[in-house]
Amino acid sequence: MRETVLILDFGSQVTQLIARRVREIGVYCEIHPYYAGIPAALAPNIRGIILSGGPASVYAEGAPKVGREILDLGVPVLGICYGMQLLTVLGGGRVEPADHREFGPANIRAVDACPLLAGLGEEEAVWMSHGDRVAALPEGFRVVAVSDNSPHAVMARADNRVFGVQFHPEVHHTEHGRQMLENFVVGVCGCATSWTMANFLDVEIAAIRERVGEDRVILGLSGGVDSTVVAAMLGRAVGRQCTAIFVDNGLMRLHEAEEVCAFFQDFGGVNFVHVDAGARFLGELAGVSDPEKKRKIIGRVFIEIFEEEAKKVDGARWLAQGTLYPDVVESVSPHGGPQVTIKSHHNVGGLPEKMNLKLLEPLRELFKDEVRALGRALGIPDDRIDRHPFPGPGLAVRVLGEVTQEACDILRQADHIFIEELRNAGLYNAIWQAYAALLPVRTVGVMGDERTYERVAAIRAVTSTDGMTARWYPIPYDVLDRISSRIIQSVRGINRVVYDISNKPPATIEWE
Repeated sequence: MRETVLILDFGSQVTQLIARRVREIGVYCEIHPYYAGIPAALAPNIRGIILSGGPASVYAEGAPKVGREILDLGVPVLGICYGMQLLTVLGGGRVEPADHREFGPANIRAVDACPLLAGLGEEEAVWMSHGDRVAALPEGFRVVAVSDNSPHAVMARADNRVFGVQFHPEVHHTEHGRQMLENFVVGVCGCATSWTMANFLDVEIAAIRERVGEDRVILGLSGGVDSTVVAAMLGRAVGRQCTAIFVDNGLMRLHEAEEVCAFFQDFGGVNFVHVDAGARFLGELAGVSDPEKKRKIIGRVFIEIFEEEAKKVDGARWLAQGTLYPDVVESVSPHGGPQVTIKSHHNVGGLPEKMNLKLLEPLRELFKDEVRALGRALGIPDDRIDRHPFPGPGLAVRVLGEVTQEACDILRQADHIFIEELRNAGLYNAIWQAYAALLPVRTVGVMGDERTYERVAAIRAVTSTDGMTARWYPIPYDVLDRISSRIIQSVRGINRVVYDISNKPPATIEWE
């Protein structure tokens, strides 16, 4: 069985970062909501427990709590921020509001030796985010490090098996936070650094073969990174038992549908079905400008077409999809509230229930960067793996207002030039997502000696790690000049280009 580090989530905004850092070290971990307790099926494999931070005060009425069962397993425990304060209360210590709340950079100073800080300096830069602090240590603990405002910045139990840190080692701003986590999961918990994509691939391929048996599988293929990796995995695991259905909605980027078809015909491994449905989608979208109505129409038509095609696959018992770990984690409330629905494009509109299919989600344990690494292990070329994210509704949410064939064609050309110039400048891989949008306004321009009254293209490029937050990317002026000049000179229908320099939040990445 796979040794695991269990992360109990108390609602921190950065709990997923803990998991990412631990997996980067090469140790498998899972996030579970605190109220679920210790998963019985997982318990024999748990080698350590990490208690996340959270927004509550540990002494407040109704604050999230766990019992001493987390200590009864006999495995090492690390409490981060709120998790440290919870350990303090469990052990009879005292937590109180801090005189000076700490939100941002701070320095801790080691005052005693500790395995958690092994190999680090006497003073370390960390990131604090707390309004409470430990005022009296729990029984059997000692102070390991202090900061100007935290007399108990790091604490350790006498046996060096249970620790608490007032700061966040998982965030980038804690300079040697990864080393601290490695000291815990490898040095203290004794985990082997064997969590690799090659290892995961071997285990998952065998698991897919065992679950599917002789059944047939259908996969909704978008051509994006996630569904491409799932298709490649199924090709290796069950081969022609899988049928990948590519519904071409006519709302993709320039030459993208042709590229998807060419790739899967060459890559092979699964049955590939291409459904050219562009005219049907555009017909349904005629006269519709409201972005939510556009999304719902696209979702409905996709389900209709996919269901029609799926029924043609005799003996299908499984529906495969590219659900990722963030989708799984975000579908559970960290505070014990009702579960929220996973994004609609991750549950294929209820098809599993309607068609009596079982779900197959081979990526549900992985983060996006891990999926890319898995794709490389499967031999998928970098130009397919490193592509920027693309919205499910495609160009329909980048053509602001009514979606027409003419508008899509104009936008496709502008977007293609934008991405091509980013690649020429060596900027594409430094940017998380870049695209052009076609605005529903016209402006006056002059081309040659003639007055023009044409559309406006807005270009957007952002950096991000997961899409939850994003910053606009500072494209050099000379590159912006080339992009604007090429679009205006080459694309009939556009006479003005603007650059969107809004961050998320308050703006979203997409315009609609």
